[in-house]
Amino acid sequence: MLQTFLSNKPLFYAEIDYERFPRVYKKIESNFKSLKNIHIVGTNGKGTTGRFLASALHHIGFSVGHYTSPHILKFSERVWLNGASVEDDVLSNAHKKLQSLLSNEDSDSLSYFEYTTLLAMLIFNECDFVVLEAGLGGERDATAVFDKCLTLVTPISFDHEAFLGSSIEEIATTKLNAIQNSAIIGYQNHKEVYEIAQNMGVAKSLNIYSVDELLNDDDFKKIETITKELSLAKYLSQNLSLAISVLNFLGIKYETDDFKNPPLFGRVTKLTENIIIDVGHNALAASAIVEALDGEKRIVVYNSYRDKNYTEILKILKPIISRVEIIEVDDSRIAEVKLIQNALDDLEIKHGVFMEINKEQKYLVFGSFSVVETFLKKYFNKENSVAE
Repeated sequence: MLQTFLSNKPLFYAEIDYERFPRVYKKIESNFKSLKNIHIVGTNGKGTTGRFLASALHHIGFSVGHYTSPHILKFSERVWLNGASVEDDVLSNAHKKLQSLLSNEDSDSLSYFEYTTLLAMLIFNECDFVVLEAGLGGERDATAVFDKCLTLVTPISFDHEAFLGSSIEEIATTKLNAIQNSAIIGYQNHKEVYEIAQNMGVAKSLNIYSVDELLNDDDFKKIETITKELSLAKYLSQNLSLAISVLNFLGIKYETDDFKNPPLFGRVTKLTENIIIDVGHNALAASAIVEALDGEKRIVVYNSYRDKNYTEILKILKPIISRVEIIEVDDSRIAEVKLIQNALDDLEIKHGVFMEINKEQKYLVFGSFSVVETFLKKYFNKENSVAE
């Protein structure tokens, strides 16, 4: 019922009425409890930072919801409650509740992401904390309508330029404008982000902190221990640091055992000894995976959306590519195969069409959530377990 309903909705609207969603939310606002919402904005790392934080808070003893997107295999991955994706009957009941609150006109006006944001927040009504991940925006994202006790800013870089702007200054300003009172700025690759945050903090009387301001020597020792135990890539360790800085900001004591769970599935995840999957889909993610693999050559199973700078992404990945095998993905947003092949030819990267896994070869499945989803559903041995 819910899946059928959502399948008829656009993910986002190309022509956006920025006041439409706030107007709809205002009508039903009284049905959402005032919670300790921790809002996460940024380009990369929102999902893993959020899951590190949500898992730790839950292990410490709090009731916690984590809203993330998109999903890989099942919609319920987006709505994590106290250690697991929500059950289908919980989603169904929340859908019925939300339909009873909205007029037909308002329900029809909402995009997929807007509707599912309201759905998740209804489910989280009894939580002590909600870790709320923005979609692709910041100040005008559907998640921004909710009051928040803190905003986290993960690395900001180029992505979704058609929506967010063509410069780091524009993109960062859009995302940082979501800050309400206090924020922690995660490790950034572009110094402009720090400068804009500092200026915004002064102009709006905001409490802006950097990660390192909220960490001490004991924290760094714990981060090193957790990083080794979970075999975290550098960027995942940095996301862990941001999550721990939140606990210190909130005055919540923690131990390394509170971070015993691995990061969110699909982020440098080793499926087998010869297969790694990663849902990265922009230049920043490509740089992170190159650093994580440290020069190790792999066959890259790849495809890309039309609006991504796949030439730049493949150029960054080139040092770890032995060859690229293009996987067929059934999605209207996917780029023409010939265009990707032309880019590979220009970069002098060997390529072909992906058909099957050779157990004697090492693979990296990379390109987007759709690429990883297609690989898992069509090609990955279903007898292998896939962690939640």
